[in-house]
Amino acid sequence: MKANSKKSRVSKSRLVEWFQAYTFLAPALLISLVFFVVSILFSLYLSFNNVNLYASTYSFTGIENYARMFTDGRAAIALKNTATFSAVVVPAQTIAALMVAFVLASDKLKGRKMFRLIYFLPTLTSSSALTLIFMFIFNVYGPVNELLLNVGLLSEPINFLQNPEYSLKVIMVMNVWSTVPMFMTIYLASLVDLPKSLYEAAEIDGASSWEKLLYITVPYLRPITTYVVLMGIIGTFQMFDQAYIFSNGSGGPANSTLTVALMIYQYAFGQMNSMGYASALAIMLALIIFVVSLVAEKVNNRNS
Repeated sequence: MKANSKKSRVSKSRLVEWFQAYTFLAPALLISLVFFVVSILFSLYLSFNNVNLYASTYSFTGIENYARMFTDGRAAIALKNTATFSAVVVPAQTIAALMVAFVLASDKLKGRKMFRLIYFLPTLTSSSALTLIFMFIFNVYGPVNELLLNVGLLSEPINFLQNPEYSLKVIMVMNVWSTVPMFMTIYLASLVDLPKSLYEAAEIDGASSWEKLLYITVPYLRPITTYVVLMGIIGTFQMFDQAYIFSNGSGGPANSTLTVALMIYQYAFGQMNSMGYASALAIMLALIIFVVSLVAEKVNNRNS
């Protein structure tokens, strides 16, 4: 009898604990259900329909929206721009963040706390403000053109903002400059746990700073690098605000800054008024991000 009563008390206490736990979790679970699960399912439903939000009409079209992607020239351009942007920005920001963190983690560097603060400041600035700042810097009469003209590298200013050859590259530079501080901070937090005895042993063997970075720091930070690469891929494939502000929502000049996320916005909320096609593009973008991230993770783990 005592054993049965003890079991009943334990079971009741567990039920009380579970009830309390799920009571605290209920708001988060409700938000996740409404804004994530239901939203994804509704977007999937819309992708199989021709939707007119203004008239609130839905007509089932099957896979027509998905088939349309393969014949849409703008979709191909947007995917190419997005893939190029990701292929350049992700490695650049990862390598730059790792190297800056390695330098700032050194005890021999004087004033390293001040440098950490200075390098972290771009992270505190909004993406919209940074875009406007870089648009001013690369303006025809901006500091970059003035500098290149003064040193004799240019005979006449370049219109970086309206030239399709340079417009996406300007956004790449801006994105790398603004994201390196955040990833640098992640690397710095991980370097705190790296045993200094490894560096001391390498110094005794006559290893240079480059060799310590290549053979000690990089292998030790491989799991963190996987995380940084995955976050970089997700962020670059979802790049929207910078391209929108830069081109005033058009993706110009000549579709050179048109990304998949910007194209989704144009079809969903712009004059094109095709929420069904926009939903199909969003689903396809999510699948592409998932596949690319999975491949990047596998490749990085295989090299470990």
